[in-house]
Amino acid sequence: MKIVKVEPIPVAYPEPNDFNAERYLCLVKITTDEGVVGWGESITQFKEANAAVAALITGLSEFVIGQDPLNNGAIWRAIKERYWWYGYRGGIAAYALSAIDIALWDIKGKALGVSVLELLGGPVHEKLPAIASGHAHDSSIPKMTEQAQGWLSTGLQGVKVGFGKRGNAHLGYEHDRDVDYVKQMREAIGEDKKLIIDLGYAIKWDVATAVKRVQAFDHYNIDWIEEPLGAWDPEGYRTLRDKTKCLIAYGEREWNTEGFDAILATGTCDVFGIDPGRAEGITGFAKAADRIHSHKRQVNAHAWSSAIVSAASLAVSFSNLAFKLFEFKPLANPMQNELITEPFTHKDGWVYPPLGKPGLGIEIIEDVVNKYRQVF
Repeated sequence: MKIVKVEPIPVAYPEPNDFNAERYLCLVKITTDEGVVGWGESITQFKEANAAVAALITGLSEFVIGQDPLNNGAIWRAIKERYWWYGYRGGIAAYALSAIDIALWDIKGKALGVSVLELLGGPVHEKLPAIASGHAHDSSIPKMTEQAQGWLSTGLQGVKVGFGKRGNAHLGYEHDRDVDYVKQMREAIGEDKKLIIDLGYAIKWDVATAVKRVQAFDHYNIDWIEEPLGAWDPEGYRTLRDKTKCLIAYGEREWNTEGFDAILATGTCDVFGIDPGRAEGITGFAKAADRIHSHKRQVNAHAWSSAIVSAASLAVSFSNLAFKLFEFKPLANPMQNELITEPFTHKDGWVYPPLGKPGLGIEIIEDVVNKYRQVF
């Protein structure tokens, strides 16, 4: 079997979970001479990045076309060797590699008749708790807590809420409002549900503000706080960790194992967020998860884009003991609920190992891909 075609497909779509903002992904469709098709994705986020990644995927296809897709590890290493000059520390080169790598794992599983999870060694979890992962948008705190109660009524076992997002919630900017929100949210969802706070890029806390805010949150038993000091502040995170109780999460903006190793060396991160559509695909994601698990830390999949990355994230999450839960977007959206024939969901608040179907285990509806295809 040989690869004969690599097609980058940038898409733009409205995201109800992000105040209906237009969001961007670069999908890739890889086809073999036997008609086996694999799908991958990079979470490019911005319009200009989408165009650049599509161009890079086209250029890097010279290391893919003509190759045996079963040699996906060798292809991954060849692409890494190629972009040493423009992707040494990550960047859009890692996006391109991520999309290609995920698609190759999909093809490999389909060619061998097994799931990607089985290719990774099989499940180490019987099931994982599922939580709702959304953004705070409304100006009314009671309305936001009622919305969260609605999400949990389906059986989901907790809520992760993004502060500093689009809309009128204005969370992350005022101490008293933030604390009141966390207090009301804890009262609304109960003590037995997970409550996670995720600070968006717009929030710029200094260390003293973060310590004061998180100490107040600690009264309401939040599970972790994500990126309270941004992507990189080892001394600040050390201070915050010493003076607060909840777990500290960051790492989502890293590109490769070197970046995660640098964070591990600081000893300041309890939960590492990783996205296979950014961190060099399933191969890079699995490598990083192994390193983090060896340090007895937790990994959490950032599966907040399409069903392709969700499928890849589920496979890796079930293959490694470092993963403790899985996030679902609570509001239906095109790239999760329209893109594939059987959208991912939970059962009574649990998600189960993705076994029984080869590759990523998803069937892409290409009419939907074409509907949201971005044309430059």
